[in-house]
Amino acid sequence: MTINASGNDTCVDLDILFQPYTLRGLELRNRIVVSPMATYSAIDGHVTDWHVQHVGKLAAGGAGLVFVEQSSVNLQGRITHGCLGIWKDEHVPGLKKLTTLIRDLGAASAIQIAHSGRKGSSQRPWEGGGPLGNDDIAARDEGPWEACAPSAIPFDKDWPTPTNMSLDAIEQVVADYRAAFIRARDAGFDVCELHCAHGYLMHSFLSPLGNQRTDEYGGDRAGRMKLPLRIAGIMREVWPDHLPCMVRVSSVDGVGIGWQIEDSVAYASELKKLGIDMIDCSSGGFKLPAENSLVARTTGFQLPFSEQIRKESGLPTMGVGLIRTGEQAAIALQDGRADLVALGRELLWNPNWPMQIAAEHDEANGWKFMPPQYGWWLRRRKAQQGK
Repeated sequence: MTINASGNDTCVDLDILFQPYTLRGLELRNRIVVSPMATYSAIDGHVTDWHVQHVGKLAAGGAGLVFVEQSSVNLQGRITHGCLGIWKDEHVPGLKKLTTLIRDLGAASAIQIAHSGRKGSSQRPWEGGGPLGNDDIAARDEGPWEACAPSAIPFDKDWPTPTNMSLDAIEQVVADYRAAFIRARDAGFDVCELHCAHGYLMHSFLSPLGNQRTDEYGGDRAGRMKLPLRIAGIMREVWPDHLPCMVRVSSVDGVGIGWQIEDSVAYASELKKLGIDMIDCSSGGFKLPAENSLVARTTGFQLPFSEQIRKESGLPTMGVGLIRTGEQAAIALQDGRADLVALGRELLWNPNWPMQIAAEHDEANGWKFMPPQYGWWLRRRKAQQGK
């Protein structure tokens, strides 16, 4: 027995976590997703040994879908010098190595395609997370570049003003996204996700806090949605018909400010018309006054957004947000708050979380989510220990 989101006693059935789930022609072995987690460890955008071990251990842990971290559509669209890239054909072989590894370990593979917008040209988080400057050139030979945005509004007071994108620049970004989707397809990913959250370029076009344009790509909500919808449509056009496409959104900018939940519902409804298969529901990404900041980051704090978008748009959703236990994840699915649950930092701490939960819940069937190279020995140990 546990307590659900409404405060009532709920009988939790962990079986729901491990039921297969189908999107278009893709069947996931369970409903657990590894979130895209930027590690800022690429070299000129290329996959390195770091990514192989990082993605490999997450895929070996038993999740149904494994995201490779956000990958930049062009050089300007990087967040840091260490961002994974998909802006040139030479990036494809390294990414293909990751999709093959994930598939060999029994999971489906996904990639998040992104452009940093005005949050680009920054330091890695553990190096300060601020805008690149002279100290970074001296210390690591990593200089700044000029960021771009729908409007010339800095990310924060100490950040440089980005370039206001011209119509020609917008057309070039559209072409860059198209080329990135084709490369992702050629790399063998099962799922492609367009990143429209966290204050990056597509989110900045959607939100009135980042978009003050007066042309066709600004103004009212329909104008602000035009470019993200156009690019989402290209993703669906390029992607194989039998495989799913997702879009990640910041469901709200904050409390009573900017992009709100009704905007996300409207956007999801338009995405549904384009053939997008699922909304990945996050939140935030803009610097806000304290009174407009989001609610406290407690367990499942973003699930209400996922639930509302799911119910009002008719699109399946993926729920995220400090989900740490099997019971919390199962309740989110059981209560209809999401169709898939994604974990990030919990899986950094324990990459074997899915198979551990599965084996503890249902010993007879739980081992199937574990690679046999591990499972044979661990089952034997369990039998020898008698527990």
